[in-house]
Amino acid sequence: MGSNDASEAPVRIERSGGLATITLNRPQAFNALDLALGEALVDAAITCDEDASVRAVMITGEGRAFCGGGDIRQMRECADAEGRAAAFLKKLTLTLHAAVATFARMPKPVVTAVNGPAAGAGFSLAVCGDLVVAADTATFALAYTAIGLAPDGGSTFYLPRLVGAKRAFALIAENRPLSAAEAQALGLVNEVFPADSFAADAEALARKLAEGPTLALGAAKKLLMLSTESGLETQMEHERRAIADCARSDDFVAGSTAFVEKRKPTFEGR
Repeated sequence: MGSNDASEAPVRIERSGGLATITLNRPQAFNALDLALGEALVDAAITCDEDASVRAVMITGEGRAFCGGGDIRQMRECADAEGRAAAFLKKLTLTLHAAVATFARMPKPVVTAVNGPAAGAGFSLAVCGDLVVAADTATFALAYTAIGLAPDGGSTFYLPRLVGAKRAFALIAENRPLSAAEAQALGLVNEVFPADSFAADAEALARKLAEGPTLALGAAKKLLMLSTESGLETQMEHERRAIADCARSDDFVAGSTAFVEKRKPTFEGR
């Protein structure tokens, strides 16, 4: 990922059991999204998608921030060199959008663990998680229009569905930072953990998903995405096929047997 030293790579992947942790690793720049980080994030997303041993993914940031947004200094350098930053932003958003789409479509749960400020592209990346957890000191801000830009990263897809169109526009127009508690109250965050135990708490939640019935979780994730474009009868047909597919799995045998025997099941994601 641009360096032989993992500590210097813009993105790190660490695997433990069925959980893969993706860490944005530009702490000196608040993990701002530049081209190198964007390309590395796409590579990390595809790696996790293709690796059958990865059953859940957690995304977090190194240092004090989750992601401070797009790298404005790199935008300005391109604007100064070329007169405009439009071409650069088209390249940068390609990487962010490819990563978000891969996380959204992969058949495994994705947890975004927001350890600090999530602004601009960082906000967009945070809310794309299937589950979003935040430290109680984390903040969320769209921040795009504050520098004269429209939102990207799928935020205009997720936000209206999470908070409604009018609240979404207000968040975009006003750029008011939200505390973790406010973000949770709006439905942007599932769980808020104390900052001093955040890393352990977030990992425990993600690991629980990785040890769960991940085929069924992947099917549920796909069904929720299909629901945005399906009528009732079409959606129920998607459900009918998905539940039948899950019924063919070893996880269903394990889960149903454990239920009858009144014990905890052991799932293997197959």
